[in-house]
Amino acid sequence: MSAASDPLRERIAARLAVPVDPAVAAFAAALAEAAGARAVLFYGSNLRTGSLEGVLDFYILLPGTEEAAIWPTVSYHERPHANEQGELTLRAKVATMRLATFASAASGELTDTTIWARFVQPSALVWTGDDAATGEVVGAIAAAATTAARLAAALGPESGTAEDYWRALFRATYQAEFRVEKSGRENDILSVNAAHFAGLLPLALEAGGIPPRQEGERLSPDLPHWQRGVILKWWAKRRRMGKPLNLVRLVKASTTFEGAARYAAWKIERHTGMPVAVTPFRERFPLLAAPQVLWDLWRHRRRQRGG
Repeated sequence: MSAASDPLRERIAARLAVPVDPAVAAFAAALAEAAGARAVLFYGSNLRTGSLEGVLDFYILLPGTEEAAIWPTVSYHERPHANEQGELTLRAKVATMRLATFASAASGELTDTTIWARFVQPSALVWTGDDAATGEVVGAIAAAATTAARLAAALGPESGTAEDYWRALFRATYQAEFRVEKSGRENDILSVNAAHFAGLLPLALEAGGIPPRQEGERLSPDLPHWQRGVILKWWAKRRRMGKPLNLVRLVKASTTFEGAARYAAWKIERHTGMPVAVTPFRERFPLLAAPQVLWDLWRHRRRQRGG
């Protein structure tokens, strides 16, 4: 995938610099310092809404090139925060990987589909170690947009609106991953992030060597059949590997998810109202502790139903 042009990089840099709640920035800085990070990205629904409730989503990007065989490493963290309403516990789910690996994945060099599909969507660079790291992250996010746009052009119609191409892209990437999303999820992404996607596709296509013709809102990417075939062949390999790779990551996370017991306890109480005590045993062996928690949850729900 070709390097991003200056207009795309400028747009990406401006989007990444969007202001966030100081509490989010402070949380990111603490995580970065503890991990020895080069940069931290913030993304997800809390970025869009500005809410501190629920779980904040961060990507911590590390120095170096030696990456874990299965990445990223996932962990859960909590941080106290005092505001006008009193004491609040901030919660975060954190994915950690090398910045170099992140950039390679974003450019489409690796078989992974999650990085460029995720980071063509909104994100914020909430902490960075230096200008060099900032430039590398901007370049990686611009590459993610280019990678996604090229595939969108290959999957989409010969001529259509930008939304037609983005829908084709997100439908395909969701189907390739081992995840459950309701039908029409791609429409939700586009509707709630309309400002982010407005005008992005032409810039990303131009950067990716597929300049589009524009007539009003309709785009016609200049994509010869041979080039479409090359892109679709590239995608076919990643589509085949998508679910197996996601499954391997889920298996890894089930045994290495730092803070998994605290995260699960919070989720259960949030959704069912049943408090779950996080004992040392449950913290250390969340899988072994799961049957007892599920039994307690079944009894809790039965009592709620009056059974």
